[in-house]
Amino acid sequence: MIVHHDPELDCLTLQLGERFDFSIHRDFHDACLGAGKPARSYVIDLGEVAGMDSSALGMLLLLREHAGADRADIRIVNASGELRSTLRVAGFDKLFVLH
Repeated sequence: MIVHHDPELDCLTLQLGERFDFSIHRDFHDACLGAGKPARSYVIDLGEVAGMDSSALGMLLLLREHAGADRADIRIVNASGELRSTLRVAGFDKLFVLH
């Protein structure tokens, strides 16, 4: 996982690797929630992700809550058709902006 924070925009971008599952839980938590104060916006780049499990969905929900719930600005980008379908079935298209 590659993490980039743009201090000018206060935007945290996470470019995930091939796996978005429990194995990256600690790194995801530290990157998104470890700083205490939430960033103004988040970009979760799923371009390299081949699959995700239910813990990935849980991590996204924790991020959403940390970032302000309904006020959160979180964009999920570059998801494959299969991942996009999974996110839609789970109702995440109503909670996050999917690009």
